Amino acid sequence: MANQAATERRPDLRVQRTRSRLGRALVELTLEQGYDAVTIRDLTERADIGYATFFRHYADKEALLRDLLEEVLDGLMERLEPVSADDDAERTGTLVFRHAKAHAPLYRVLLASQRSVDLLGRALEVGEASIYKSFATRPGSVVPLEVAAQHIIRSFMVLIEWWLTHDMPYPPETMGRIYRELIMDPTRNAALEPRSA
Repeated sequence: MANQAATERRPDLRVQRTRSRLGRALVELTLEQGYDAVTIRDLTERADIGYATFFRHYADKEALLRDLLEEVLDGLMERLEPVSADDDAERTGTLVFRHAKAHAPLYRVLLASQRSVDLLGRALEVGEASIYKSFATRPGSVVPLEVAAQHIIRSFMVLIEWWLTHDMPYPPETMGRIYRELIMDPTRNAALEPRSA
């Protein structure tokens, strides 16, 4: 019975290892030569994996990139899970910037190739759900909730992209404060009120 369980886990570990190697290869090659220039052959050679093996895991390199995006979003949401959008915005921002720092090469690749994976669309989907869960439109505000959510998420993404492009000139804690002061507090004051629990 134990041997059977171990045997059943082995293929999963092999799949994870193969996908991890392909993900690393995509990140490295994209940073070296740009996403559009990377071929499946380049990926399999860098990952030291057979060409046909790639297609057992992914239909194309966009599917691999989407898989990496989902991995990043899952990891980020796992970090943010205990924090709601109406908690301290500085803390939320700091957590996001720490995650971006820890996975900077991958973030750079995703931001550089965001049209290929609809990064903005996925970020908006995930971010809006969190904002809608935590906030309502402030009574008397001319700014609808969906407009405020779009502003927060798009501005946040631009801030992360700027920070990474400029080689992270400020620590994540400072960027968390900048996010709060520049994006979250003004938007909250103009348009949002916390939903009652």
